[in-house]
Amino acid sequence: MHPIFTSRLRLLLYFGVWAGIGGVLAAVLHLIRPRPIGPLLLFLVPLLIFYAFAWLSAWWVCRANPPATTSPDRLVAVIAGAALQASVMWMLLAAFWAVVLSRIAHQTPDRAAILGDVAVLGIAGFMLYVQSMAGHYLLLTIETSRDAERRVLTSQVSAREAELRALRAQLNPHFLFNSLNSISSLAGSEPESARRMCQLLGDFLRTSLSLGARHRVAFAEELALAERYLAVEQVRFGERLIFEKRVQPEAERCQVPPLLIQPLIENAVKHGVADRIEGGTVRVSAAVKDGALEISVENPRDPDAPPRRGQGMGLENVRQRLTALDARQARLDVFSEPEAYRVRLMLPATLGGNEAEHG
Repeated sequence: MHPIFTSRLRLLLYFGVWAGIGGVLAAVLHLIRPRPIGPLLLFLVPLLIFYAFAWLSAWWVCRANPPATTSPDRLVAVIAGAALQASVMWMLLAAFWAVVLSRIAHQTPDRAAILGDVAVLGIAGFMLYVQSMAGHYLLLTIETSRDAERRVLTSQVSAREAELRALRAQLNPHFLFNSLNSISSLAGSEPESARRMCQLLGDFLRTSLSLGARHRVAFAEELALAERYLAVEQVRFGERLIFEKRVQPEAERCQVPPLLIQPLIENAVKHGVADRIEGGTVRVSAAVKDGALEISVENPRDPDAPPRRGQGMGLENVRQRLTALDARQARLDVFSEPEAYRVRLMLPATLGGNEAEHG
């Protein structure tokens, strides 16, 4: 189907253009041979309606001969041949219609007058069809360009989703490796604690796998997963590990990528609490400010501890995921001080209900 038939407005505009073309042709025919307006319109209007539809056939001719794969010589021949064929058909129809009108009016056909009108319509028909071909080639070029843009965007989205899946796939083995190390350290000295830790770890892994399969989750669910992880670690650290949170109710409803906060909590425990004999407090705060969700994870640090080499897999994973999601609207900042270490996440504050989209 021609694109013009997909919209009523396009069709109305199209016939409006043809009304203007008809006005110009009527004026030219009247100048060449003055006649009453009634007979002139009776002759011209049916021919214009016919050619308005014939004019659209250029769409299929252009599609069958795209400029990208058609040589210039063949393209000129196609345009000229199609325009000539359409104008000759219009001339024959005009001659036939003029004879019919003469017979209906019981008049002998004026051959000279008919030939004059037919010649004018033939020249106009050829020029109009060439313009139609040019216009349709322009439309096809725009359509091809848009299709190419859509393919590029689809390819970019697919690549980004594949990158995100790969980054998320790194997390579960990472969690498991560190947690099993904790269990191993307790198995010999505190078997009951190790057993309890295994149970908590099983609950944690089930939840992490469930959340990791989703595209977005409420921040409240992400925070609950982090608390499950902390419950596992508190078996090992006991009172040395303290958790505090200050989270706005609006922030809890915001949608965030799954397993995004967990690496930051793990990082705070591993490099903050574990390095200090007296342990410490992991603080999580979240608030919505100016349309952005600001999440902060803070932990104490031992000023005498050797400096870290890099920022660890967890932080790097989070940074890469934010870049893949939206580098302009998502950001991760690290603030390192002698007594404290803080990571701040900035995400678009997208509010949602209890249901999250699955990926």
